[in-house]
Amino acid sequence: MPARPDRPGSARGLLAVDVGLRTGLAAYGRDGRLRWYRSHHWADRTRMRRAVRGVLRAAAPLEWVVLEGGGPLAELWKREAARGGAATLVVAAETWRERLLWPRERRTGPAAKRHAGVLARRAIAWSGLPRPTSLRSDAAEAVLVGLWAVVHLGWLGRVPEQLRRRGRIDGG
Repeated sequence: MPARPDRPGSARGLLAVDVGLRTGLAAYGRDGRLRWYRSHHWADRTRMRRAVRGVLRAAAPLEWVVLEGGGPLAELWKREAARGGAATLVVAAETWRERLLWPRERRTGPAAKRHAGVLARRAIAWSGLPRPTSLRSDAAEAVLVGLWAVVHLGWLGRVPEQLRRRGRIDGG
């Protein structure tokens, strides 16, 4: 199926998804800045399957859908992204965490989630979005999956200075 034409005056963006029934979502523009982020919980796979197309449509126009996670739930996202003309990229948590977090910050899952929240808040502020009153770990991780992706894809040459940690997250 051919890609849907872009809306006038809008550039195709990227949607980062922390895949699961409790899903984190983060949309980035072609300028590498976060446009919006949120968390959603679906009661079961059937409800999620019904909702994915609408989520992708709301984030459109999309060039990329970047998924952290695999299995049948990721396949739902991949299938719907392809229908909408977006390419997909799957990344393991270990891959983006290695680029964005120090080893001591990712020794355990809870530590990695805590530090992801800190860095996600920096990315939110850098993008000019309102500071969150609360930030669920799945939304924070989606923000960072998206940050990793915009650098990996070359949309940003490097992570902005305000987000850098002594060179840990420079480059792709």
